[in-house]
Amino acid sequence: MSPSVQLFRDQKYHELKGQCIQQRQLFEDSEFPASDESLFYQSAPPRKVEWKRPKDLCEDPRLFVNGISSHDLHQGTLGNCWFVAACSCLALRKTLWQQVIPDFNEQEWDPKNPEKYAGIFRFRFWCFGEWTEVVVDDLLPTMDGKLIYCHSNVKNEFWSALLEKAYAKLAGSYEALDGGSAADAIVDFTGAVAESVDLVQGKYGEIISEQMKLFEDLLKVHKRGGLISCYIAASSGSANEAETEMGLIVGHAYAVTAIRKLRLGEGLIFSFKAEKLFMIRLRNPWGKREWNGPWSDSSEEWKKVSDSERKSLGLTLENDGEFWMTFEDWCKNFTDVDICRIVNTSYFSIHKTWEKKMMHGAWAKNSEPLLNRSGGCFDNKETFLQNPQYVFDVKKTEDKVLVSLQQEDRRKYKKEGKGDSIPIGFEIFKVEDNRCYRLHKLTVQERVATSLYINTRTVFLKRILKQGRYVLIPTTYHPGITTKFILRLFTDVPSKLRELKADKPKMTCWSLLCGYPRRVTQVKIHSVEGLQKQDRSGGADPYVLIKCEKQNLRSSVQHDTTSAIFNTQVIFYRKNIDSPIIVQVWNSNVLCDQFLGQAVLAASPSDPREEQTLQLRGRGSREAAEVPGHITVKVFSSDDLVEL
Repeated sequence: MSPSVQLFRDQKYHELKGQCIQQRQLFEDSEFPASDESLFYQSAPPRKVEWKRPKDLCEDPRLFVNGISSHDLHQGTLGNCWFVAACSCLALRKTLWQQVIPDFNEQEWDPKNPEKYAGIFRFRFWCFGEWTEVVVDDLLPTMDGKLIYCHSNVKNEFWSALLEKAYAKLAGSYEALDGGSAADAIVDFTGAVAESVDLVQGKYGEIISEQMKLFEDLLKVHKRGGLISCYIAASSGSANEAETEMGLIVGHAYAVTAIRKLRLGEGLIFSFKAEKLFMIRLRNPWGKREWNGPWSDSSEEWKKVSDSERKSLGLTLENDGEFWMTFEDWCKNFTDVDICRIVNTSYFSIHKTWEKKMMHGAWAKNSEPLLNRSGGCFDNKETFLQNPQYVFDVKKTEDKVLVSLQQEDRRKYKKEGKGDSIPIGFEIFKVEDNRCYRLHKLTVQERVATSLYINTRTVFLKRILKQGRYVLIPTTYHPGITTKFILRLFTDVPSKLRELKADKPKMTCWSLLCGYPRRVTQVKIHSVEGLQKQDRSGGADPYVLIKCEKQNLRSSVQHDTTSAIFNTQVIFYRKNIDSPIIVQVWNSNVLCDQFLGQAVLAASPSDPREEQTLQLRGRGSREAAEVPGHITVKVFSSDDLVEL
């Protein structure tokens, strides 16, 4: 067994199977017994449920019949269309379902050697950052000799029913799967990064440019192995599972099984002048009831498409729950889409490779402000910075950053009436280039990104960030709420994501010999202007160098300008408070950089905290000769090391 796979309830598949074969008996799972407590946590079944093994339901039971396909699945009486939609998506990707159903050939029934069958199966799910193996027996809930939950359209195929049982065991009961999100199930199957897009709020049905951007994004996700599902949210005037005029079911998760640009046949006269149509194919987990608008299975439009094109699209004219529609119609008829990206972290790939960092964390309450880690969202000014804080670096001039914040799966708490996800989100701040300790007050830092705050299991954000250091603060919406989370960050080059745990420099034995900081000072260099021209084109290539005691920090170079905006932030923990901070301006040259002037800052707590513009001077004291140029700075100092 791979060391990276955890065992749910510490059940070892091969050991249990070996015992059953030796004792010539079929496995019965005491951890998820064939009883009502595994089915329900509050409601009772309308009629008695009988637990039966596949051999009691058909003559030649199999895990798979003719392979695995998105057509294998049908939803049962449980409201878990989202789980079935996720399975439909999973069935499209062999590499992904083989992770979920490991060694499927070894698990398959062997009619030639029936004595090797032990009624035990195993499945793997990505639970909270770790692959977890779940073992189940093959006793399945039935009424009148038929499976009552997820089942295949082939009577003797059982992979979906057994997978659902393993997922129900993980959640605590079958009823805990009633009402959920396809995106959550897909993440549990794959470890993907989930993003939810509101098609109504984003006006994708109205703004064609946004529609095209979304189409290209979904096409790329689909081509690179990602999984997509969508639904129509129930409004105040429509109930769940009501059918729209166009044959779509409200509050019902559909799997996206294909996205294509469809070439129109030559010589055809359409009412529009496009050479290509943007098309999307969906599947209803019920295995029937389809879209009846343009490009539905039996619509006139298909008659105008060549046979070869129809064949390449795999068009079937049966009421099998799968249908095509134009992307525009899809944007206008559906309200929400869940995009699950399989983010590529392999170096042996032709596609873009991402650097991934993952952190496990928790929001935890403590009455001591410096130890509290549950401060609520940004609106809670007094406590917001009492949340966990994570620092990371953007090394390139600018980099696209993907952030996924996922809270603990709360379905297992449904029995206690606490199964709903908590509203969560996060903030990102551009901070001092050398910050190594927790933020205690927002002064010079720049708030650069805010995620949605929403009661879904995962919150996702994509942003392009400029070079520098950032602090990411994950929060619950309300303060004082406790739960665990995982934070995943994907960047182009390594980000060195890590948690900021210390509030100030640590007192050590060396502190007695070398001294301990007595003052903390933040400096923000906003800009310089009016510098002396340094080259024939009348410009300069300035940068700033900030010196404090033995530390030197340098900004990036601004090219071809005598007036440059830097927005460079630094923080110093100062032992010698009489030693000033010196901000120098230099011109970058190929052979030897040239000094252009400096400003000397006493940086004492009584100094003004507003932005100030200072005259540049030559080397020496604060009274050295003036040189061309001014520098605009903001300085904060405090003798309380946990104020800033």
